[in-house]
Amino acid sequence: MSPLSDPIFAAIGRIAAQRGVNAYVIGGYVRDHYLHRPSTDIDVVVVGSGIDVARELGRQLGTNVSVFKTFGTAMVHAGGLEIEFVGARKESYSSDSRKPAVEEGTIEDDQLRRDFTINAMAWSLNDGDFGALVDPFDGMGDLERCLIRTPCDPDVTFSDDPLRMMRAVRFAAQLGFDIWPETFDAIVRNRERISIVSQERVTTELNKIVAAPRPSMGFELLDATGLLELIFPELSALKGFETRGGKAYKDNFIHTLKVLDNLAMKTDDLWLRWAALLHDIAKPATRSFDARVGWSFHGHETLGSKIVPVIFRRLRLPMNEHMRYVRKLVFLHLRPIVLAEDVVTDSAVRRLLFEAGDDVDDLMLLCEADITSGIESKVRRYMENFELVRTKLREIEEKDRVRNFQPPVTGELIMATYGLEPSAVVGEIKAQIKEAILDGRIANDYDQAFGLMEQLAAERGLKRVK
Repeated sequence: MSPLSDPIFAAIGRIAAQRGVNAYVIGGYVRDHYLHRPSTDIDVVVVGSGIDVARELGRQLGTNVSVFKTFGTAMVHAGGLEIEFVGARKESYSSDSRKPAVEEGTIEDDQLRRDFTINAMAWSLNDGDFGALVDPFDGMGDLERCLIRTPCDPDVTFSDDPLRMMRAVRFAAQLGFDIWPETFDAIVRNRERISIVSQERVTTELNKIVAAPRPSMGFELLDATGLLELIFPELSALKGFETRGGKAYKDNFIHTLKVLDNLAMKTDDLWLRWAALLHDIAKPATRSFDARVGWSFHGHETLGSKIVPVIFRRLRLPMNEHMRYVRKLVFLHLRPIVLAEDVVTDSAVRRLLFEAGDDVDDLMLLCEADITSGIESKVRRYMENFELVRTKLREIEEKDRVRNFQPPVTGELIMATYGLEPSAVVGEIKAQIKEAILDGRIANDYDQAFGLMEQLAAERGLKRVK
């Protein structure tokens, strides 16, 4: 089926012809057709007023048109498609801003200002050559060669709009493409220009790299170009290793990317992927060496959980339940591994269920991804033990119902029973009841919890109020 078989494309062409202008579908919709990727976002460039063509299309379809005069664009929603109209233009930039000076231009001018050749291809919507591919920079050839390349001098492209450096890396990661050597070298030369880009725009591209099919490719490119240490110094700090007394630790940057890729094969969840990216983020700060035992990173999960909100705040990631979720998984990421290395006791599983709550299944996915050893027998042993942990989790949850549980005896009940004000002793009794349930000494049951409350109160000389 022709990519322009939808009647709406012919309608746009007719409207443009009636107004004496030419119109073209350009950019991602064209690229994605040849890559066999579904797309409903369509960019139409008009050699004239894109807003006027959009308004007339909206009138004929009986649908509202959103006009953004500041940007010279208009948006039409029709039949599940989102069509953005813009007038063909050429741009010029000042050295301290990503906002260009814009003037009307030809279709050639508009294609020249595009970031990459694969995004500069267009289809004509005009009489005489409807559907013809307009590809002055051999974008089709670059698609076939799997290359990211700029239409013009890459130094100009990246200096004008430094965000395009992030986009080059992101497209390479999303599509599995290589960056053309001249384009790559220009990113290296212009990397410092990323400082004029807003954090929000940088983070949008970071999220798309994290969400890529093989995200490690994007982060390896960010590192190779020198962008990583500028935009994500904490991740860059994981690189490298040191040997003392014949003992070395693994490169935690390489390990982290393996964990991220392992997880990406199992889930598209963006925030679970972020947990993988940050799970060892505190290792550089907790690294220590002892001649007897070698290298250790004691407490890196605790410190890492404290670093998570700092990174989220700086990157302008959401400081909401997503941050709290990532922080929790970073804090707990060693727990199942410790269980898998030791005897899996009911008590330890209850505590894991209690602390992880509804996120315990995601935590198990993260921990399985965290096993990156090249020793097949070691990996197999861990995976078998993780399966035992999963079985125990299901059994304990079914029997004891401790996931997200609250002790049956509340602080309010303790205070009312013994005429107490809020105090340390109330917290102690409540905590001891919770610990007894998690240890399996009593069931997660009101009567047993109340009985223990009375025992603990008697030990403290407390008497019921009448």
